[in-house]
Amino acid sequence: MVKVVIMEERFKILEELGQGNTGMVMLMRDKRTNELVAVKCIKRGEAINDNVEREIINHRSLKHENIIGFKEVLLTPTHLAIVMEYAAGGELHCRTYEVGLSEDEARYFFRQIISGISYCHSKEICHRDLKLENTLLDMSPNPSLKICDFGFSLCSLWHSQPKSLVGTPPYIAPEVLSDKEYDGKMADIWSCGVMLYVMLVGRYPFEDPDDLHNIHKVIQKIRNVEYSVPENKNISMECRELLSRIFIADPSKRITLAEIKSHPWFLKGLPEESATEGEEEEGPTAFSRDKQDIQSIVEIKQIIQEARKAGNGSNVKGAEEHPRKEPEIEVGKTPWWIRKEPQATIRRPKAKGRASSLS
Repeated sequence: MVKVVIMEERFKILEELGQGNTGMVMLMRDKRTNELVAVKCIKRGEAINDNVEREIINHRSLKHENIIGFKEVLLTPTHLAIVMEYAAGGELHCRTYEVGLSEDEARYFFRQIISGISYCHSKEICHRDLKLENTLLDMSPNPSLKICDFGFSLCSLWHSQPKSLVGTPPYIAPEVLSDKEYDGKMADIWSCGVMLYVMLVGRYPFEDPDDLHNIHKVIQKIRNVEYSVPENKNISMECRELLSRIFIADPSKRITLAEIKSHPWFLKGLPEESATEGEEEEGPTAFSRDKQDIQSIVEIKQIIQEARKAGNGSNVKGAEEHPRKEPEIEVGKTPWWIRKEPQATIRRPKAKGRASSLS
């Protein structure tokens, strides 16, 4: 019998943090530990599908300092609740878009991105929606970066090679735009390159500055790998060379994670012993999660199965009192896809004559 939790009894609901691919994320305080946590609430019923189960199972298997910590899954009368680490520093995107970072600052965060995604790949998990909006920061003096939102992730141990078009337009690799199977890990590397470019330049590499809302131009530029580094940006030749090796249309010729970690630009200022450290072992994390406290996959699947049934009762208290915050970036100066709207992440629609819901 799956226990149904009344969220107001277990947590103090503080505010809404944002909207994910599948549900709303709320900031709550655990009354038992006084710990702040982020809780993703997905409405019970039809919204609880195989993708949600995959997101939870994949995220549960990851424990690394550069990945948002997974804690537990709870069933409420109306929602499935995924309890996670709270990163109080917000999105890295808000620090970089339209402003850009210095090369040293960008390298500092890029190393953490590569560390986190290398660990994911060592566990045979590809993210498939890497973007600055899915990288959060803590509040430490030297911020730690945390990769989040595994809603489109795939584990090659359980799933076949990806074929579907998922992701966020400016970050999508050329091979993802085809109807063929592709290597999700190599597509992740392309997305890492886009993140590095945005951190340095303050805009997307494949956008048309004169026509920001034209998604067709973006897609065409991605296919043709049409980008340039502004001459007024003080970006070193080593960094430009790294970007050129990431932005290669043929994934078999694209630079690998191992090659990125041995690239001179990546290694600059890095102690020699740090340069040779692997990512296969579980990294340290400020988010405590003792092995005996981890829910078993069997228990999680039982909760998910029960959540597939429509809930009854009132919604999670607090959602109505804390409406979704609008992004701080002024809309109108930025492309539509950076806003926290559901359409920001796209999937290929079904063929004509069939239902147009996302597959």
